[in-house]
Amino acid sequence: MTLNFVTSNLHKFEEVKEIAAREGIELVHSRTPYVEIQSDSLEEISNVGVQQACAIVKAPCFVEDAGLFVDALKGFPGPYSKYVFLTVGNQGILKLLEKEAKRGAEFRSAVGYCEPGGKPLVFIGKIRGAITAAPKGSGGFGFDPIFTPEGEKKTFGEMPTEEKNRFSHRARAVEGLIKWLKKGK
Repeated sequence: MTLNFVTSNLHKFEEVKEIAAREGIELVHSRTPYVEIQSDSLEEISNVGVQQACAIVKAPCFVEDAGLFVDALKGFPGPYSKYVFLTVGNQGILKLLEKEAKRGAEFRSAVGYCEPGGKPLVFIGKIRGAITAAPKGSGGFGFDPIFTPEGEKKTFGEMPTEEKNRFSHRARAVEGLIKWLKKGK
């Protein structure tokens, strides 16, 4: 089985490629640009995005959108994570939390899948954890160095991709899509 993953983020593609490979699926990277809407909902962003991508690619494909939802910040940055990371980075989030004792957070992923002429489906993955006091590790990307998953001692930034892919939000969402596809839709 071959799947088209429409993303401009090479880090995401490499993570998902590993997940797909262990399931016997070949992933094709498509950098096809589509308009990513602004919304408070990852599901809506993925739903609209995959419809556009599918219309452009003219083949079954999927997109992925993710966000970091920090409890003490009432879910911020959420679906605006990419913009927040590009403008204030990990240090900006840490600065906002410097006086916070409760540092709970959740990474969420929404994978949208669509076939030409079909209705889009969205698969969700989540993982709870906490924001560290300082960045740890140089692996992963984005907020990975400041997020420690529940029950783990390392941040996503300290984990090799294979370890992160055992339980990350993105892995869970992609595995939901793969399970659905293998079941015969």
